[in-house]
Amino acid sequence: MSEPADIVSELLGEEGSASSPAASSGSASSASAAPGPTAPDSGDPPAGASDSAESAESAAPAPLAGVRVLVTAGPTREAIDPVRFISNHSSGKMGFAVAAAALGLGADVDLVAGPVALEPPPGVGVVPVGSAAEMHREVLARAARCDIFIATAAVADYTPAAPAPGKLKKAASPLSLELRPTPDILAEVAALDEPPFTVGFAAETEDLERHARSKLERKRLDLIAGNRVGGSGLGFDSDRNALLVLWPDGGRADLPAGPKTLLARQLLALVTERFLAGRSASHP
Repeated sequence: MSEPADIVSELLGEEGSASSPAASSGSASSASAAPGPTAPDSGDPPAGASDSAESAESAAPAPLAGVRVLVTAGPTREAIDPVRFISNHSSGKMGFAVAAAALGLGADVDLVAGPVALEPPPGVGVVPVGSAAEMHREVLARAARCDIFIATAAVADYTPAAPAPGKLKKAASPLSLELRPTPDILAEVAALDEPPFTVGFAAETEDLERHARSKLERKRLDLIAGNRVGGSGLGFDSDRNALLVLWPDGGRADLPAGPKTLLARQLLALVTERFLAGRSASHP
């Protein structure tokens, strides 16, 4: 099997140097080979070159073949009454792109998705949920059997303590709602006796790196992807994003603004590198 750094270089190489993350503390790097003699260009590839390249590509093992990946995506809806709910602006696009990227690397992928208006990637097993409690139940039912858990969903932090059984009527007086915290899905998965490689997301309006690093350390995650939200034109309900990726011991990589499909592939390259390095260390 290829070394983790080689796999990441291959995954990121297709995007070109301008799109590759500026990484440090354990990220992959590549050296340029010295140029050799140049043959005359006839304008046509050598006979059989295309077939050889296709054969080599098909023979190369997928880096996440046989790896079970569990992804969450989208918002949750916390019922106030039968017609109203508390939610957020998450579209689920980043999570669906992450699931597709993992599938493209050969993984077996399950996607627990909140209410979104997206077509699931072909080949991905989708589990639809509505509330944070439902997402908690479905994730914990699968987490012990997965190798990598990527928590992309924007799960509500609070839910009404006592949803009204019927529609609340408008009145002239103020209305107060008692809210209680929802289960911390990410922290519970990371705290399992034998946790999967656990990846979190941190959507922040300010002090992105400080808050993301704190969440990484507090919840004992293997990696976290932070992104700015709130008026930047990136992140929630957008096709574009920018990510600051952090991992323990000070590691970081900046993924500049781009389509979420591209960022998902770059993020999965880093996840693959860290996951395979950890697996190699535990099974030398």
